[in-house]
Order: sequence, then structure tokens, then C-alpha cells
Amino acid sequence: MTGHPIPETIASLMPRAKAELTELVAFQSVADPAVYPKSECEGAAEWVAAALRAEDFQDVALLDTPDGSQSVYGLLPGPEGAPTVLLYAHYDVQPPLDEAAWISPPFELTERDGRWFGRGSADCKGGFIMHLLALRALKADGGVPVSVKVIVEGSEEQGTGGLERYAEAHPGLLAADTIVIGDTGNFRVGLPTVTSTLRGMTMLRVQLDTLEGNLHSGQFGGAAPDALAAMIQLLASLRAEDGSTTVDGLTADEEWDGLQYPEEEFRKDAKVLDGVGLIGTGTVADRIWARPAVTVIGIDCPAVVGATPSVQASARAQISLRVPPGQNADEATKLLTAHLLAHAPWGAKVSVEQVGQGQPFRADIASPAYTAMADAMRVAYPGQEMQSSGMGGSIPLCNTLAGLYPEAEILLIGLSEPEAQIHAVNESVSPEELERLSVTEALFLRNYAASKAV
Repeated sequence: MTGHPIPETIASLMPRAKAELTELVAFQSVADPAVYPKSECEGAAEWVAAALRAEDFQDVALLDTPDGSQSVYGLLPGPEGAPTVLLYAHYDVQPPLDEAAWISPPFELTERDGRWFGRGSADCKGGFIMHLLALRALKADGGVPVSVKVIVEGSEEQGTGGLERYAEAHPGLLAADTIVIGDTGNFRVGLPTVTSTLRGMTMLRVQLDTLEGNLHSGQFGGAAPDALAAMIQLLASLRAEDGSTTVDGLTADEEWDGLQYPEEEFRKDAKVLDGVGLIGTGTVADRIWARPAVTVIGIDCPAVVGATPSVQASARAQISLRVPPGQNADEATKLLTAHLLAHAPWGAKVSVEQVGQGQPFRADIASPAYTAMADAMRVAYPGQEMQSSGMGGSIPLCNTLAGLYPEAEILLIGLSEPEAQIHAVNESVSPEELERLSVTEALFLRNYAASKAV
């Protein structure tokens, strides 16, 4: 990427980018006060706001959203008559899970094997740094040719919808001609990729109650209905023998007709153990991009250490259901709830609570903004053409923005390629990808402005 001022400028800014990402990763900004103090998220939000002010953004504000989180907003006015581009990222992160399993501390950015490790380095604090790098390079090379709005969310990982509800209540705030969501990633390191679809999601907590209190398993076991055993049976009803998701009434046979994901590559990326088979049917792309997928993400039950010989009176589980494009998350929630109520064994008392939801999303990759993005990627990734893929994860804000601004073009790029291991232990970002995608975004903004000036 030599011989072009934008790539050269961004290359020179990478040491600063690493220092800034180190500061931002240090905030333990998990948007759940039961896990980390709320002050950690507040500190990260203040850091982001200060970074925007330093880049001459106007109207910088910490927006108090209905779910109790803060999103950070700023406006950088462009030339008169220039189009407006909204750049999105989020500063909240997933919990680090088992901190002892991290090779280096999760909230200390650590360089190792050519990558930068730390929770949020790729998802999605690195995405905000990407936006900063792109804008700085343009400012150093004649100025930013569009008006830029930046919105950095504070509770994306929780799925609690704070920013969606805020945007709906303030429909003019995030209005833009084009929206760049910096929260997906390349299909593989070095392969420039835009994400064309996202699965939606619904998150439910289910509780089963069978007894007034725990009982001695020797005295009552064998006849007393065990709530934990009932929960195991109920959760098993959500999958067929081959591991396919089976929720009563929910279609699960769609096919993906785009970029395919070879099974051996998937096994390597997912770190599947030798001899362990994949679950489901169809191609890997069918299973992770085009079909619903249920996952039990938590169970409240006695720990093995310290367990007593008791029949359990109550059990609780949290269930995530990914909803593919073409299906409605509201309907999927109703079907999953009905399934849980219908399949609880032994007349167990069932209560179901919804704790998160987001609709699936499909982008129009034939729109003019995608042409500008493809041209930018050819420069940032010499010899490579832009690819489009699905993504199994959810970004509920996409549908909210599409509904509010139906004429806006929405593009999804980012740093979360397979080696990044987002949401897992030892999350990392490739600095080369951060550099190339920052170049991509800067050139895209220039290309897009030029296309609108014609």
C-alpha cells in the first residue's frame, strides 16, 4: 500500500492507534452492573467522547438510553452540500469468561504472534479506532469530504435495545445518506469482505419449579420430580439427534447461495476437537447464516464442588435463538416460548422471561455505496476483489436504522475475522487488518463523496 498518501498516513498513525486501543481496552466496560461496576462503562464513554472532541467533532454528547447505558454521539460537518455518513461502533464488551484461561490479562492490550490481544480489541473498540484512523488520514490529505456522524453504543452486547429505542424517539439524530457499521469482519484475514446478512436473535430465561424445596435424594429420589432433570429434558427437546435446531413451527431448512464456508476451514476456525462431528445438516454456510440456531448459554444449578445429594426443586436456564433473514424475531420468540411451555415434562411449572431481542438484517449490496466500497478495497487489498458473506451474529440496530431511514445505504465491515475469536477467551485483533480497513474506510468516504458530486 505504498505510493498513496492515505495508506502511508495511516501506516504512520498505527503506533498512536495501538496506544489508544490500549487505553480503551483497559476499561472493563461490560454493560452489566452485576458483572463489573457501571463506572467502567461510564469511563469508556467519556474516553470516546474526548476522542471525538479532539478530532473537532461538534455536538458531542453522552446519550442516556432507556436501558440505562450511554451511547456517544458526535457530528463533524463536511463541505456544503456533501452527503452525510454515519459511522457506528460500540464500546461495551462481552465478559472475559474464564480470566485464568487468558494467556495475558483480558483488559491489558498485549502484542503476541503479530496480533494485539484484549477483550474488545476486535469487537468493537478496535472498530472505533478504525473510524478515527480513517478520519485522521482524510484530514491530513485535504479534509474529510463528507459530513460525518459517529455513534458509539454502550450496550450492544447485552441486546437490551437502549440505542434502538433512543433512535426511535429522536429520529433525526442519526439520519444519514449512508451508514457504515464497523462491527462485522472479513471472511478471512486478508480477504476484503462486506457482510450482506445478519441473523437476528431472541434471548429467553426459562425457570422450572417442581417442589416447594430441595429434598434428600435417598429419601425422595425416584418419585419426586427433579427440576434439574426436567430442565435437561426440556432443553434436549430443542435439538434433533443430529444437533439441528427444532423449535415447533420454526422453519429450519433455508439454503445459503453466496460465498461458501468449507467444512475443514470451519472446523479449524471453530477449533473443533479431533473426532468430534459438526452438528446440523446442509452446508456450513446454511447452518450459520441461513438457518435458526438455538444455544443454551447458561444454567443455574448446583456446582459440582460442594454438591449435596438432593433432588432439585427449581432450575433456570438462559437460551439464545439466532433468527435468519426472512424470519421475524417476534414470531420466533412466540414459537420458542410456546415450545418451552409445551415440552416441560411432568407438569413442571414453567415461567419464561424475554431478556433481549433483535431482528435479522439483509443489505442491498447492489447499491452505489457498495461500488465505492469495492473500489476502496481494491486499493487497500491489492489483487483482491470485495467479497460478501453472511454473519451469524446480530446487530439489532441495523433494522432500526433501516426502518427509520429507508433511503440510506447500510454497509457492514469490521475487524472480527475468525482468528479474532470474539466473545471467546484470548480475543485479538490483527493490526494489519486494522490498518487495511482504516485505509478502506478513508478511501470509501472519498469515493462516496465523489460519486455524489457527479
